[in-house]
Amino acid sequence: MRNIVAFPILGLAALLQSAVIGQIQLLSGYADLPMLLLAAWALQDRVKSAWHWAAAACLMVSFLSRLPWPIYLFGYLGIVFIAQIMQKRVWQAPMLALFGVTFAGTIFMHLLSFAILRLSGTPFAIMEVLGLITLPSLLLNMLFSIPVYVMMRDLSRWVYPIEAFE
Repeated sequence: MRNIVAFPILGLAALLQSAVIGQIQLLSGYADLPMLLLAAWALQDRVKSAWHWAAAACLMVSFLSRLPWPIYLFGYLGIVFIAQIMQKRVWQAPMLALFGVTFAGTIFMHLLSFAILRLSGTPFAIMEVLGLITLPSLLLNMLFSIPVYVMMRDLSRWVYPIEAFE
């Protein structure tokens, strides 16, 4: 029953991403709200369903995006993997872990997207992609990650109450 909460939250995040967040651009970069939700959810110590959330987010976002679905599959699963490693290593500083996962996740997603688009024949210059898309997206993701983390922390405390672990 605890995994059911993922569908309305990730569905709303995917819709907000396509309708609102995608329109907030800095140069050509934009924030990735589903990625931030996954990173913040996977960093919560009580959460056991981060992999399920990654699969659901992959399905929802790839349905709305023009990018091939393997980008989101490998990207979101990689972000959950990075978040769980960071949670074990940097457990005393959750905001530091959040910024690390946000940084690594943004770079990872953009490298995957760049590689797939480059292999499909789209002529991109790596320095233009870094300067106009990746770095502005990284800045926006860092800015949006703080309120997203606070919301996901509160949601995890609601979904996984402390008395359930005692």
